[in-house]
Amino acid sequence: MLAIDDPEEQDRLVVALDVPSVAGAHQVLDMLGDAVTFYKVGLELLADPDIGSLLDTLRKRHKKIFLDLKLHDIPRTVAAAVRGWCSRGIHCLTVHVAGGIVEAAVEAAAGRCGVLGVTVLTSHAPRDLMLDDAAGLRAVVLERARMAQQAGCAGVVASGLEVAMLRAALGASLALYVPGIREAGAATDDQRRVVSATKAMVAGADYLIVGRPILGAPDPLQAVAALRRSIVQALAAPSGQGS
Repeated sequence: MLAIDDPEEQDRLVVALDVPSVAGAHQVLDMLGDAVTFYKVGLELLADPDIGSLLDTLRKRHKKIFLDLKLHDIPRTVAAAVRGWCSRGIHCLTVHVAGGIVEAAVEAAAGRCGVLGVTVLTSHAPRDLMLDDAAGLRAVVLERARMAQQAGCAGVVASGLEVAMLRAALGASLALYVPGIREAGAATDDQRRVVSATKAMVAGADYLIVGRPILGAPDPLQAVAALRRSIVQALAAPSGQGS
């Protein structure tokens, strides 16, 4: 397992390059410069035939690459994909947590990149999983996180609403990546299970994954600075658990 615990403060903010083209992603990189060290690349950008140039640029600029594939297929196919992508110099990639999938992914990664298990998407509510209430959803998240831990995943992706539960149940051996970060009063877009940056960090998150609140801000650099302040303050607070 690739150890990605105890991250540097500057790496705790993962900016999601949720833009429709590689050209747009390059513009974001130029705009944010040294303010961001860790970027998430998702399915939208992977459809761009110039994706290789973006990955090359990220590596040349010494940025960490979070490849958000959310792989969910038979173990053999997942393993083949993981082997291929881990050879591209990425830091970590995502797979959905399901029997056989995470084990195959971790084995195929062979320590060259971290495998992160996706528990339940932050756009999902209990009814989307045919569950009665939030308690049932939390139980599913915990069960999947335990599966990821047992398989040797480096971390899991989960809502900030579940971070405290996961940290208490699983300890510090799993890095917790939290999307769905929205400040009070901000538009939630298509996200349903959201929390503020401060609440996620105080609960025990290691990394915050943030896209639209930065890219759609009037001043993206100012938005990054504000999030960094929230992270630093939460880590310094006596009640904060950190990582």
